Amino acid sequence: MPNEIEIADNLIQLIASGKLKAHDKLPSENEIAEKYQVPRIVARKAYESLEDLGYIYKKQGKGSYVQERLPQIELVLSGDVSFSEKMREKGYNFFSRNIGCKEIAYNRKIYDYLGADQSDRIYRIGRLRFIDQKPIALHLSYVSRSVFEDIDAVGMNITSMFQYYHSKGYREFAPKPSILSVVFPTKSQRKLLECTHLVPLLALESGCADKKTHMVLDYQKIFYRSDCFSYVVP
Repeated sequence: MPNEIEIADNLIQLIASGKLKAHDKLPSENEIAEKYQVPRIVARKAYESLEDLGYIYKKQGKGSYVQERLPQIELVLSGDVSFSEKMREKGYNFFSRNIGCKEIAYNRKIYDYLGADQSDRIYRIGRLRFIDQKPIALHLSYVSRSVFEDIDAVGMNITSMFQYYHSKGYREFAPKPSILSVVFPTKSQRKLLECTHLVPLLALESGCADKKTHMVLDYQKIFYRSDCFSYVVP
């Protein structure tokens, strides 16, 4: 007798193979229970898992349907070209929305990374990235006011850090070493990225330096929806 995980896996295979397409109606929980010879509660748990993973959605009183999958975007994880430029070069319907500029409390890791002393003021600039009107990534950049004196005044209007750096005379960039990890989204990240708690995020910690002077311009934390990207590590 299969359990709910095995039933969910079978349905995921049907979706991945194209046998079940976006917005196709799925069998009822009773029909799944009868097909797999399991109690209805097992079928319900399988459907709940699929909904949490973003594979299906429910219509009240009508049943469950296959969720349209977000596009798989090939992303080269390099820091010398802006994310915005990468997406536009690939022809995606892309835009960024600024979600805030805020001074942070002292954080030794971030301050040390930026080469800032404890009296410096560090600001976090957040941008939410969209393709086809769907949020796919959250970018957080931390910069020092001692380097960018107007950041507290203009930070709320920045949608591309690279464009901002260009406006300050920085033209070529050298990426800093990156740390990759897989995390599950927090409540606030789930709300911003419109995903469930079971959709992992690829977290990238890195930074950007001016290629000419080697001065560190920012510290970055980027969260990518893992169901939207395939990754190329140079």
